[in-house]
Amino acid sequence: MNTKAPQRFGLLSLTWPIFLESLFGMLLGTADTLMLSHYSDGAVAAVGVANQILTVVGLMFGFVTVGMGVILNQWLGAGKLEDVDRISRTALTLNVGMGLLFSVGLFVLADGALLLFKLPSNLLSEGSLYLSIVGSSVFMIAINMALGTMLRCRGMVKEMMFISFGVNVLHIIGNYLVLMEPFGLPMLGVEGVAISTWISRGIALLAYFYVCKRRLDQPAALLAPWRIRRTDLGLILKLGVPSAGEHVSYNLSQVVITYLVTLLGAAALTTKIYTQNITAFVFIFSMAIGQGTQIIVGHLIGKTRKEEAYHSGVQYLKLAVLISLAVSVLIYFFAGPLLQLFTDDPEILQLGRLLMLLSVLLEPARASNMVLISCLNAAGDVKFPVVIGLISMWGISIPLAYLFGIVLNFGLAGIWIAFAIDEWVRSLVMLRRWRQRSWQQLSLLSKGLLEVEEAG
Repeated sequence: MNTKAPQRFGLLSLTWPIFLESLFGMLLGTADTLMLSHYSDGAVAAVGVANQILTVVGLMFGFVTVGMGVILNQWLGAGKLEDVDRISRTALTLNVGMGLLFSVGLFVLADGALLLFKLPSNLLSEGSLYLSIVGSSVFMIAINMALGTMLRCRGMVKEMMFISFGVNVLHIIGNYLVLMEPFGLPMLGVEGVAISTWISRGIALLAYFYVCKRRLDQPAALLAPWRIRRTDLGLILKLGVPSAGEHVSYNLSQVVITYLVTLLGAAALTTKIYTQNITAFVFIFSMAIGQGTQIIVGHLIGKTRKEEAYHSGVQYLKLAVLISLAVSVLIYFFAGPLLQLFTDDPEILQLGRLLMLLSVLLEPARASNMVLISCLNAAGDVKFPVVIGLISMWGISIPLAYLFGIVLNFGLAGIWIAFAIDEWVRSLVMLRRWRQRSWQQLSLLSKGLLEVEEAG
């Protein structure tokens, strides 16, 4: 791998490529939804539920790559590069193994997975077809996540942005070919969109390997299973399981929320999918700042500049909250035209506008959580966010969503209010944790290196 760690990162130089990469990646899903909406609202609902399952599966690979990222950021910041290559190969090997298992499982068990969501029988066939085809490609997502972490921790974010842009363009072209019947081609519907997604992910995989071969001193490669060190595996999982656990908990709670939404009917489910596709633009602003902050804070801590790391976290937190508030307000003012890109159903349009108004309250708290949790993870304080997340998501978000949305019959608006309460509670707790600075007492770097040296 690279023999020199970047000496200094600026938030802007990291954030704008991460933002555009995430934007293009999000557009990959939005393109499916938008183009399928002209084919069938039922297809949108079926694919939306299938993608919820795929999102949860994708988070399983984060147990490895999140831990890998925490290690690489601090070790590169400290200039301790001799073990970086081995850790990277270990993580890549683990993700390949898990990716293949999940790909086979989703291909074979697509029907059973969708039935857990009580998907209406008239939508089951399309949802199952989509999930089995796209699910068989998740091993590529697992590999791309590991390769992307190797690049991102070194600040090589522009390359990832270009890959995301190119793949997004190809995917949209593929969707156009299978849905719009150009040149007399047959309409393939949901099956065609799934095939287009599969091909796009394959091209992305080839592009990631190409960039890693060109930009890293040593090529990305697998380790034989018997060569994986127990201490390396333990360190990755010790950091990765709690770090990724907060994301997994959040998305699993969203699975339960989606089930509650299905109880409200097909129109509510479709409205949720359309609204979240639009408000996801706010989400990626916050996510980009959070990821950029994690790289900077991790490198600063690796250099033992912990006071500077603390103030950087606070500064970037304020920036994320202000940006998310401004963008969510802007989206609300254009709610009508944005929703009309997807549908002309008056019930969906009215409810969608209400949800976007409530998102003005929700999104700043979500942005705060993203930045603060990224900071804590970068410092190695990985257990606290997941513990609080479990308590809040499952003790506040889901019970209140059921109470407001189902029992009190507030519908989707009640569920959105529950989301906001959960995010604000967690945000305030995370801010208190960061300001207490107990994470400054952690010595993740020296402990990890000591374990590796003892194993050698």
